[in-house]
Amino acid sequence: MFGLSELAIILVVVIAALAAKKLPDLARSAGKSARILKAEARGTKEEDRAGADENTTPRVIRGETVTRHDNTGAGRPPAPGSAPRP
Repeated sequence: MFGLSELAIILVVVIAALAAKKLPDLARSAGKSARILKAEARGTKEEDRAGADENTTPRVIRGETVTRHDNTGAGRPPAPGSAPRP
């Protein structure tokens, strides 16, 4: 009988024969998709390089405070209506 590779080849040939009208459109669409994907990947790499070149220290925005988040609750603002902690 036929092996798996022979069946796969026959299946590809049958699909190509039945879908001959659509193959150019599919190939064109796949090419456009590949170009878009490549451009997006290139843009992401450029953004990463630009971000790495900038100052890597965290930005501090005026008016914001840094709070500690640990189990003791130190550094957190008191809940509304609660008494201040000693």
